[in-house]
Amino acid sequence: MRLLLVEDDEMIAETVLESMRRLGYAIDWAADGRAAELSLANGVYDLVLLDLGLPKRDGIQVLNTYRKAGGAASVIILTARDAVDDRVRGLDAGADDYLMKPFDLDELAARVRAALRRRTGQKQPIYTHGELTLDPASHEARKDGVPLPLVPREFALLQVLIEEPARVFRRAELEEKLYGWGEEVGSNTIEVHVHSLRRKIGAEQILTIRGVGYRLKGLE
Repeated sequence: MRLLLVEDDEMIAETVLESMRRLGYAIDWAADGRAAELSLANGVYDLVLLDLGLPKRDGIQVLNTYRKAGGAASVIILTARDAVDDRVRGLDAGADDYLMKPFDLDELAARVRAALRRRTGQKQPIYTHGELTLDPASHEARKDGVPLPLVPREFALLQVLIEEPARVFRRAELEEKLYGWGEEVGSNTIEVHVHSLRRKIGAEQILTIRGVGYRLKGLE
């Protein structure tokens, strides 16, 4: 899942970015309304965290333009505006949820999970591949029914692979799915994550396609 944070307050942005990345989300940041519109034009986001009081272009205008252009990502408005009229305008413009500042990061995370579940159709599917199962909603992965102690990046990597188990993912594709703009990604970062995940789920579970990338092993 890829998220976009639209927030002009750098301190709030850094806190939210760190929290979402710690949970395993790839998240990008736009600091004004115009940058948000340019980012949303790419059509790569599953969810948008949108402030209303933005420079260059108001958050409601950004949301209106996005929805009129057919943008389908879930949108959670994050704002200090507490007037009922502002909340109504945001929801009428196409927001899925509304969270007042200051907010608790755990509540934000719960609202993000709920919005993503609704976007994928009531409940996210539970993925199964051989002895591996992964439940995005509960953020649990198991092998032969035994819980796997995966850190967020390992969980995110396994989710990418198990969603399309027959596909070979290039390193650049995995970097794009696991990291947001501006995050430092070392030349061997993906290899480190793959190695770590293999230790927990079994080295045979992830195949290296030489000169191409990685995929899950085939089912017999």
